[in-house]
Amino acid sequence: MPEFTKDPLLQLLRQNARESDEVLAKQLGLTAEEVRQRISEYQREGVIRGFQAVVNTDRVEDDIVRAVIELRVRPEREGGFDRIAQRICKFSHVESMYLMSGRYDLLLFVKGKTLQDVANFVSARLATLDGVLETATHFMLKTYKDNGVLMEGDSHDDRLQVSP
Repeated sequence: MPEFTKDPLLQLLRQNARESDEVLAKQLGLTAEEVRQRISEYQREGVIRGFQAVVNTDRVEDDIVRAVIELRVRPEREGGFDRIAQRICKFSHVESMYLMSGRYDLLLFVKGKTLQDVANFVSARLATLDGVLETATHFMLKTYKDNGVLMEGDSHDDRLQVSP
């Protein structure tokens, strides 16, 4: 999996956050105590915000509907996109949100109990927010790859490596 961080410890944690401090230390040429200290420091600084498993939701009967929503919003005079983004982040339906370039300003990953639940969230809660100008909702039908992990077959990505 290509990594875009310069810190080898963060690269290893992104690949397998369950790896023991001892194994990470051997891979990095550090002591286990140094690894623990660096991880703790990253957590205190807010660099590491949590640890999660990558789950193939197509194989779990969770009856959750997932959607991607593009939003075009009017930035606020003093707060730009941040204030409206902070309001939207508070909704329990919202799993992830990004400021984007292009036609839409914000990209949301949301979940709901049913298609109607997500549709109601968009029409009643999201689209009615002051500053939201336009929405485009796309329901997720199948996951092929998530966080660099293939969901079907083996997890080895056998595409040719491209060098600059």
